[in-house]
Amino acid sequence: MKLINWTKVISISMGLLLLLSGCANNTSTNNSSAETNEKVEAQPKQGGELTYALATSPDSLDPHRSGLAVAVRAFRTIFDSLVVQESDNSIKPWLATEWTVSEDGKSYTFKLREDVTFHDGTPFNAEAVKYSFDRIIDPKTQARNSVALLRPYESSEVLDEYTIKINLSTPSSAFLSNLSQAMLGIVSPKAAEKFGDQFGRNPVGTGPYKFVSWTENADIVVEKNNEYQWGPSIVENKEVPYLDKITFKIIPEEATRIGSVQSGQVLAAETVPPQNIVSLKNDPKNQLLQVNTIGLPYTLFFNQRKEPWNDVRARKAVQLSVDVDAIVKTLYLNTYSRAWSPLTPGILGYDKSLEDRNSVDLDTANELLDELGYVKGKDGIRVKDGKPLTLNYVDGTPNREKRNDIAVIIQQQLKKIGIKVEINITKDIASVVQQNADYDLYGNSQVNSDPNALRAFYHTTTPQEEATIKRLGGGSNPELDELLEEGTVESDPAKRAEIYKKVQQKIIDEAWIIPIYVFPYTVAATKTVDGIKFDPLGYPLFNDVTIK
Repeated sequence: MKLINWTKVISISMGLLLLLSGCANNTSTNNSSAETNEKVEAQPKQGGELTYALATSPDSLDPHRSGLAVAVRAFRTIFDSLVVQESDNSIKPWLATEWTVSEDGKSYTFKLREDVTFHDGTPFNAEAVKYSFDRIIDPKTQARNSVALLRPYESSEVLDEYTIKINLSTPSSAFLSNLSQAMLGIVSPKAAEKFGDQFGRNPVGTGPYKFVSWTENADIVVEKNNEYQWGPSIVENKEVPYLDKITFKIIPEEATRIGSVQSGQVLAAETVPPQNIVSLKNDPKNQLLQVNTIGLPYTLFFNQRKEPWNDVRARKAVQLSVDVDAIVKTLYLNTYSRAWSPLTPGILGYDKSLEDRNSVDLDTANELLDELGYVKGKDGIRVKDGKPLTLNYVDGTPNREKRNDIAVIIQQQLKKIGIKVEINITKDIASVVQQNADYDLYGNSQVNSDPNALRAFYHTTTPQEEATIKRLGGGSNPELDELLEEGTVESDPAKRAEIYKKVQQKIIDEAWIIPIYVFPYTVAATKTVDGIKFDPLGYPLFNDVTIK
């Protein structure tokens, strides 16, 4: 059994601090009044409201049912997790104080904090953890990203009020890392039962801020939790937040969002347009905060359920015709990094050898389409059996990160090899993509801490899973499945890295996708705002924020 007893570590550290404090008190006291004044001045300013503009509206504030990164930016303030992942990828305590892992790697026993309460007064305990995780795997919940993160969860056993044993169907090297993510945050059982499907509009957690209100397409308001005393190691202030409240303003239009910071209407705004990044760096009144996200980059997925995209030659032809460098340079002014792989740099196993492997080759692309029997007509569009070669490119609205503009550029690029691209911009991605798989090419990305995230996108799904939510792309390859399964259970990091390099190479070689860009999370803020930090995934943290 591997035991990590953080309670002892903390006790020893506190003892050392007290000893050092005693030594300091026995030294010269001549400057005691000056030191006291410095300490008073150094105290963070209390109070105030942070207005923070979001680029899009969250789908839900229920961590188990949300599928959007923008939602995490809001509900991370409301929910805590069992553990926290630090920047060096080590896992440290949060709501759990220590844990043991069984020899076979299939069960984890967590000791929990005994001083935590939910915002509605419900006590946090082992029953609450069991409720949260069982809720995620319950089909009635219609969980989104959380169910993939929790796999291979099987069951929980409450051993006593503050001890829980979690059982897995197979070992998982990603499990602890996944538990640190906000989408596996612990919810109040009382509130989840009370509000049912409306819990996402009435979220209750144990976090540093409490939910106040959500006005559709306008704003989300949270206020400080005056009982908070259990912040994670990645923030300095582990107690009650300094701010009185945060108002997340929903402002989709880029110019309006950033203009609101420059005019002082809001104090901070996310997703800075590329054309504003340089000017903000030199702005005397404002500041630019930036961090690269990790996980899966923005990627275009071919729908392999449909012809001709179930043929690698058709996919390869498109892959060889899309000039990603031109897209990144034109739309993002080289402020975004080009993606080359199904994973981003900075994550375990990222295969750097894929960089610069593929380049535009229209001659080979045309030859592949010739092989498939598509012949160019008088209008330049290829035809086979009387049907034009048409690619249905689906994307969502609003135009997040200029993704609609990518579609327009690709439409122009693919015309050169005789493919007609029809662009379908829709608000209803859930129906069009996830339920009906009515697309040929669709883009998505995911913030994640472990390469096991690839499994949810590239491993063959069961008919039952497909009936619930259709996996992006829908491709199937037994060799890829086997590699993804090996990566989940392999405990040696070096061996895991090699497995995931093979996974990445196979996906690119078989042209399942076209990686486009790695998203840099950027925040414009007035210089009156201090203390915005980011977790290892690139999500903002507001525990330490003060307003001067």
